[in-house]
Amino acid sequence: MKTIGVDVGGTFTDLIFFDPDTGDLGIHKVPTTPDDPSRGVIEGINAICDLNGFQPEDIDHVFHGTTTATNAVLEGKGARAGMITNEGFRDVLHIGRHQRVEHYSIMQELPWQNRPLIARRYRKTVAGRVTPPTGAELVPLNEVEVRTAAEQLFDAGVDAVAICFLFSYLNPTHELRAKAIVQDVMPDAFVTTSAEISPQFREFERFTTAALAAFVGPKMGSYISGLGEALRRMGVKGDLRIMASNGGVATPRMVTENPALTLMSGLAAGVLGGGWIGAQCGRTRLITFDIGGTSADIGIAVDGTFAQTDARSTSIAGFPLLMPMLDIHTIGAGGGSIAYVDKGGAFRVGPQSAGAVPGPAAYGKGGTQPTVTDANLVLGRLEPGDFLGGEMGLDAAASDAVIGQLASDLGIEKLAAAEGVLTILNANMANAIRSRTVQKGIDPRGFALVAMGGAGPLHGAEVAMMLQIPEVIIPPYPGITSAMGLLTADLKYDAIRTQFQVSTSCDLDWINADFSAMEADLMARFAQDGVEGNDVAFQRSGDLRYVGQGYELKVPFAAGLIDAVAIADVWNMFHGIHAAEYGHAFEDSPIELVNLRVTAVGHMPKLEHMPRLEGGSLETAFLYTRESVFREAGILKTFETSVYRRDALPVGTPINGPAILLQKDSTTVVPSKATAFVHASGSIIITLESQP
Repeated sequence: MKTIGVDVGGTFTDLIFFDPDTGDLGIHKVPTTPDDPSRGVIEGINAICDLNGFQPEDIDHVFHGTTTATNAVLEGKGARAGMITNEGFRDVLHIGRHQRVEHYSIMQELPWQNRPLIARRYRKTVAGRVTPPTGAELVPLNEVEVRTAAEQLFDAGVDAVAICFLFSYLNPTHELRAKAIVQDVMPDAFVTTSAEISPQFREFERFTTAALAAFVGPKMGSYISGLGEALRRMGVKGDLRIMASNGGVATPRMVTENPALTLMSGLAAGVLGGGWIGAQCGRTRLITFDIGGTSADIGIAVDGTFAQTDARSTSIAGFPLLMPMLDIHTIGAGGGSIAYVDKGGAFRVGPQSAGAVPGPAAYGKGGTQPTVTDANLVLGRLEPGDFLGGEMGLDAAASDAVIGQLASDLGIEKLAAAEGVLTILNANMANAIRSRTVQKGIDPRGFALVAMGGAGPLHGAEVAMMLQIPEVIIPPYPGITSAMGLLTADLKYDAIRTQFQVSTSCDLDWINADFSAMEADLMARFAQDGVEGNDVAFQRSGDLRYVGQGYELKVPFAAGLIDAVAIADVWNMFHGIHAAEYGHAFEDSPIELVNLRVTAVGHMPKLEHMPRLEGGSLETAFLYTRESVFREAGILKTFETSVYRRDALPVGTPINGPAILLQKDSTTVVPSKATAFVHASGSIIITLESQP
């Protein structure tokens, strides 16, 4: 069985091949093709087949992480979308919740107003209403008005339509009928409903999530169908699976129906990969730290469980998103981040990036602005003749020139300017990690930092020092870890039902009926995907809060029948989770059960472990020494730095810093006063000197 993982980044497309029957494994990187990412995917698959001696026809599974939907939202380059909603609620998408993103700023951007997903002229209203608590019809749907609205949207050139009615999470009948009418009028348009995308309360967030799905739907559908066709043309007969934001993979059919599933597709795989690498090293408390050419992504994993977002914090490009998602924090910091002096004379790095084209000056593709990659090259931390394993050379003179110009603009020495670029970038990334740890009551000093991505091993140790994190783990293939994470994922689907029950008068029959219905629906989906029932596992949970609170906490539910004893355990668990989150609990207050959730996991063949390493010696791995620059005790110093070939290093032998470890997909920097060794799993563990 041959499995391919393909992760498309801003600069490179990363690929990994694994055969669980033989243990064969191979990696490859190709430049991302921004005009059509699928072209880079196909080129990469062809190349990795050639390099490893097999044919595309031999591939059984292709797992793919894509940023197509993410980039469409971030760049505002989605479809011309329309919306049909209830009379009087045309402006829900504009009004929002009257919450200020920045409480005290008088010059702030509200994304849903400044750059709306659906322009007001494309938001149409119709008569019809269902009401809580059961979704009973109060006003019949005016089908003539729905047809008229669809005709107006068709005449306006709208490509996608979101049907968003009040209380459709209780009764989706009106939305489904309106969808059928719109599809009759606009057969080529992408049409979805809010109940299909996110069937839960909070109309602003639900409407916005449906609008996001409509905004990215045509582009995502075209990309997935085009990629599938290209794979078939090259002879791939295996299944295509797409990474979803919840940390599982989905079928092309599921993604085409609900493209909002993939809004964090490209980021989720990196967190999974980092968590898997940490587990291989026996570490259970992990901060995953994925630095590419354009951005840095941060996630948290404890005992194999990945932090997930909640309704308060789930968003993309400032738009609220009601979808299950791994909690991943992204900042504009990477190898291509541009260093500059702003209008106020301050020294800045990022978030602007040189990207894949033209890229850093070192790439020799016409880049003229100083970047992080150029700074690393000037400081002697990158080998100009050994980038991508020697497949790509770096132009040291070009890097020297652009960093020299930056130094001149700043009025400082060239080496100080280069080191300043790295210090600012590292500080930005350390602050981002603090926002996910210290600011949430988590002490990062009890974690290991998994530094991955093409640039992660270059910066991981120095970022860890800033946070007093004692260990840094460098995966065997750091630049391919996101692609590797794809090979550790299962099919994963979510279902949700809104309840609004109170602990003092809870209808257990209703709870059991909703759990049974959701599990049956999910099992039917897996049956359509060809997954046997024995390979499916269910995880139940609920969203709970004290009566009167505005947001919920997630609490696990037991499998099987929910009786008086089981529900009492749920209430007790909620008190404990609330105390852990907020420092207190109100054990005499009634609890409100807002939503029930079921997550279904369909087990897929996956990467179980890396091939164990044997042999090697420091003598055979050693290449030469070179001068590299590090800051020690506040002073810039030039060190004679040992350079090693990583794949020839022995297991368990200490490597004293400063040292540079070369491999095809990344370069690892071991600073002075740090020690590294190769773990039996193939990862490198860097132990840092304890901080005062």
